[in-house]
Amino acid sequence: MIRPSVDDYFGDWKQREALVQEMIPVIGRLFSQRNVGIFIYGRPLHNRSVTFIMKSHRFVRQVERNEMSEFESHPMLMELAKLDLWNAQIDIGKLTVRYMEHLASEGDKAVSVAVFVKAELGYLDGVNEKPVPKSQDVVLYGFGRIGRLMARLLIERTSNGEVMRLKAIVVRPGGEGDLDKRANLFTNDSVHGTFQGTLRVDHERNMLIANGNEIRVIYANSPEEIDYNEYGIDDALIIDNTGMWRDEAGLSRHLNAKGAAKVILTAPGKGDIKNIVYGINDDQITADDKIITAASCTTNAIAPVLKVVNDRFGIAHGHVETVHAYTNDQNLIDNYHKGSRRGRSAALNMVLTETGAAKAVVKAIPELEGKLTGNAIRVPIPNVSMAILNLTLENATSKDELNEFLRDIALHSKLQNQISYTESPDAVSSDFVGTREAGVVDSNATIVSGNNVVLYLWYDNEFGYCCQVGRMVYKMAGVKYQYYPIEE
Repeated sequence: MIRPSVDDYFGDWKQREALVQEMIPVIGRLFSQRNVGIFIYGRPLHNRSVTFIMKSHRFVRQVERNEMSEFESHPMLMELAKLDLWNAQIDIGKLTVRYMEHLASEGDKAVSVAVFVKAELGYLDGVNEKPVPKSQDVVLYGFGRIGRLMARLLIERTSNGEVMRLKAIVVRPGGEGDLDKRANLFTNDSVHGTFQGTLRVDHERNMLIANGNEIRVIYANSPEEIDYNEYGIDDALIIDNTGMWRDEAGLSRHLNAKGAAKVILTAPGKGDIKNIVYGINDDQITADDKIITAASCTTNAIAPVLKVVNDRFGIAHGHVETVHAYTNDQNLIDNYHKGSRRGRSAALNMVLTETGAAKAVVKAIPELEGKLTGNAIRVPIPNVSMAILNLTLENATSKDELNEFLRDIALHSKLQNQISYTESPDAVSSDFVGTREAGVVDSNATIVSGNNVVLYLWYDNEFGYCCQVGRMVYKMAGVKYQYYPIEE
């Protein structure tokens, strides 16, 4: 399907812009009133700008290699909005592409948009089942880099408040002006930009009010001293962003607090705690699990690609090298650090260090036991990292075959939220700030020689990782949405 060249590119763009401006309030009402999320190939469209939605259309045209535009998606959305839809997540990009394929194959016999949408979404029409029996209370224990981004994500995903709500943030006692300083750090981020919403500080009740969400700020020195029930919080899911405790004994301290029910650690765990990479082994999460961990940002980035490559071609052995942005664990200038090399200035050096990601992958993909080694280099940038997978496969392939396989996975599999794909010849790290997928395959950098391959994966080690944690939060809370297309 090739769209003919237009004579007036500016006029064409303005028409498409106007269509998106009509789409935005429809998308907003579906989300806020009916808890229906609209997506384009996995990219959420609620609370998004005109430009973002237009860029999402362009992504599909470039990577899916078809000519879907706002001219096609707009009528699909308008017909979709006429249906009695509730508590669902609908990929309008894939719905639109299916209709375009229907038009191409059926010609004069093709049905109208209204008939097609009704037929495709008929199983959702009139179904109003709550995705969770009661709204899940969530508490962020710690409010650093990951904690603040998790707060943004949880607030963004709050539709009608009947599924999940961020109810509190726990931090160590601070001095005068502590609440205002934390509010400012939340709203203004040097890497991820300003918070896309409104924030009020309620000093009298010690609250942050973000987009109408009342979030209590609780000061405490330890988990067990908190009584969440005093703040109207019950059966809370605690997201521990501090990394202070990584074993079951330490994390169980959260469960000794009144009103706490479950714990997710945003770091690799120790001992027998389940290390979960969403999309790979999240099926291991059961209703009885009280404590799980979300592994590391690097493990989340590499595990999905390693899984699909191993399933398709087999991995004999390999090495994972991560080129990682510096973190708060390092020193800004040279100073003492208990770890080797990490005492040297993060802003002035590339710092060779270790990573446990290659070993941690085995907890999610047991069949890779003993096949991978790993190391890391910390570099002087604040965010976005790269994983270089140097693999020897059991079956030979070619660059085109391997890239096409990964492109198809990124677009059409259940792992579209874990694996993304770029064909940009000029991609650099800053281009991937804010990406929601766990990792992005840089297809132009792929190297293949027989059964020896090198894959380059970009990943936002902050926000992309938080998106993975967010998916785990919904899974652990037992939230179940209806989907289009149906996940197989």
